[in-house]
Amino acid sequence: MQSVWAVVFALLAAAGSATATVLQRKAASTVPLSAGFRLRLIVELLHRPVWLAGFGAIVLAACLQALALSEGALSLVQPLFVLELPMAMLIAGFVLGRRLTRGSWLAVLAVVGGLGTALAAADPQGGITHPPGGRWAVATGCCVGAVALLVVVARRHPPGRLRAASLAAGAAIGNALTAALMKAATHAWQSDGFTGFLTAWQTYGFALAGAGSVFLLQNAMQSGPLVASQPALTLTDALVSLALGVALYEETVRTGWWLLPEIAGALAILAGALVLARTPLARLLAEG
Repeated sequence: MQSVWAVVFALLAAAGSATATVLQRKAASTVPLSAGFRLRLIVELLHRPVWLAGFGAIVLAACLQALALSEGALSLVQPLFVLELPMAMLIAGFVLGRRLTRGSWLAVLAVVGGLGTALAAADPQGGITHPPGGRWAVATGCCVGAVALLVVVARRHPPGRLRAASLAAGAAIGNALTAALMKAATHAWQSDGFTGFLTAWQTYGFALAGAGSVFLLQNAMQSGPLVASQPALTLTDALVSLALGVALYEETVRTGWWLLPEIAGALAILAGALVLARTPLARLLAEG
């Protein structure tokens, strides 16, 4: 029953995040493309009501995500956010009064089917609730180091596909680390109440990591085409979350021959994401 509620809350969180994606991409498209990697970008977006509405949707999605993580494994909850892209396309079609093409619907089915296949094959199961400090140090260090490397790569290239993909991958790693920290913070709340939540270092860690991820994602959306940033964001988040779930929380996934349908599912997700990112609706959304 816990896994069922984890899936329900995760799907609602993905829908909230998809709504935020539609609103924030529309807001980001109103900011002129810049060769600079600017903190000022967030300041400019704060003056746009559409972006603020999108940020509100992010907060709601984060609350639902916390509920999902309190009920289920990290390696189950985070991969469900792959559905954010097809949900964003459906919401954008409704908001903009556009119908999805036959190819777009097939791509949506590829993402949904690929996710279902991969998760059914992996069969993620929950592990411990309080990872030791040494694991946190290694996992956090690896994630921060990888994000820093991706930012360096992005800053050395002009606006375009490589820059957008690098920043989106960095944002995805930040999202995965945020979820891992959030899961620990929610367990602190469950075991020690609000005081435990406030005194847990993971609470402040996920707030910092989440803010950094939002910053990187905004720059990714402004730096290049959706076809470069979205697949990097979609798959990297799921794969890093899976790795953190196994390494930090001792969650288990099936291996052996089960890897074949898992890889097939991941490839279907990638193919669907690439097609969706190339659709006229996606381009229209990216252009605002």
